[in-house]
Amino acid sequence: MRLDPIARSLLALCLVVSGFYDATASASAFSLSRGPLIRSPRKLRRPLHSTNQSPFSNNKKNEAASTATATTTATTTALAATSLLPRGGAIASTVSKLTSTPNSLFNSLLVSLGVTAAILKLSGQSQNKDSKNATPKPASIAGLQKRFLSVFWLLRCADWLQGPYFYEVYASKVFKNGQAASLTLISQLFLTGFASTALFGPWVGRATDAYGRKRATLAFTLLYSLGAATTKSSILSVLMLGRVLSGIGTSLLFSAPEAWLVGEAQKSGDDPTGKYLGETFGLAYAGDSIVAILAGQMAGSAAGSRGPSGPFELSIVVLAAGALLSSFLWKENVAENKGTSNSKPSISDALQVVAKDPKIMLVGAVQSLFEAAMYIFVLQWPPALSSAISKTFGSSSTPYGTVFSCFMACCLLGSTVFGQLSKMAIPTESSAAVMLTLATLAMGTATFAAKGATMLKPLTALVAGFFLFEAC
Repeated sequence: MRLDPIARSLLALCLVVSGFYDATASASAFSLSRGPLIRSPRKLRRPLHSTNQSPFSNNKKNEAASTATATTTATTTALAATSLLPRGGAIASTVSKLTSTPNSLFNSLLVSLGVTAAILKLSGQSQNKDSKNATPKPASIAGLQKRFLSVFWLLRCADWLQGPYFYEVYASKVFKNGQAASLTLISQLFLTGFASTALFGPWVGRATDAYGRKRATLAFTLLYSLGAATTKSSILSVLMLGRVLSGIGTSLLFSAPEAWLVGEAQKSGDDPTGKYLGETFGLAYAGDSIVAILAGQMAGSAAGSRGPSGPFELSIVVLAAGALLSSFLWKENVAENKGTSNSKPSISDALQVVAKDPKIMLVGAVQSLFEAAMYIFVLQWPPALSSAISKTFGSSSTPYGTVFSCFMACCLLGSTVFGQLSKMAIPTESSAAVMLTLATLAMGTATFAAKGATMLKPLTALVAGFFLFEAC
């Protein structure tokens, strides 16, 4: 076992809680069976005697019968607990197997994170069960949700598929002069995509409203497919072009589908208050977390069979499916023309609004700084984690897909916790301050771990820091 004791203890704790909880509960019944309650295998616990009677009857037959019943119950329970509880080093052996390879380690962590998030989600839903409105949903709204969500989740899946192996696909490139792609070059490719989004974003938004949201969605699938296809090339100019196309596609992804939904909801007239529109967005992004987790697993499988460009090839297939569905399920809608083009708000108008209210500037600054840290993390986590895995497991390959799924499970866990805090009437300002503090500590831990300046082993500290940061 190469993991340090703290990492083994944490994983052992997960196993004990999830896998051997019933055994512990059965063992505790041994002591309960000797008191005023006995445990029946088919019935709930019930009193052995009424409150008017003494626990020990003067009647020897009743006493013997009670003793025999308790003894039988205790013996049966003890045997069951003995058969379930691990003996000797069984826990250590199980943990050793689950952490013997990077794949088994991160699969175990993914299961633990997924179960924890699911429990929190279900507990939150059970608390709100009685508060839900029993008013039946209009058929037009239900149909709109199905048409939108089926396409939206496919498009988001295609986007998520390209995340886990973004670094690896470019790091594997060897150019004609025999030079391998450096971290600096990969950073430039990474920034090219975001520069493209920033440059073309304002124009893309207006073009989407003017020419149609369905057409813009189809344009996204085309541009994103072309960008993904360029990852098969080892020509730098082609790779750069692919990043430009992907950047434009990103602008379309984050504007066209949602604008189409809003336009369709307004045309139907069945949701004047916007209640079901908010519900649809909630379903879209709640399901998006699950889609992201699944996309990580799919990307890992595709990379295992097709290499680092495999997830990008699979993304093209998913994009084609999304384009096909939107072609048949969606009708075109465009923004209503309520005036001349000169009456539309401009960037200068937006700057004036921000200047009048400093709070807008502060919120934007906090979000921008956090997003900047996130983008640095997105670029740096693959090489940092790969190095730590090599030091821990030797020459083992890094399961980027499973690691990505773990990150997305942490995001789901974090959003669930935030939802619970909001229901407890905790101010958003307070929870945001705590979140930013934890994110800072998490990235600080990861930074020191990458330099080998922590008491923990690099992999343990990196995983803890990365997971906590993603949860924020």
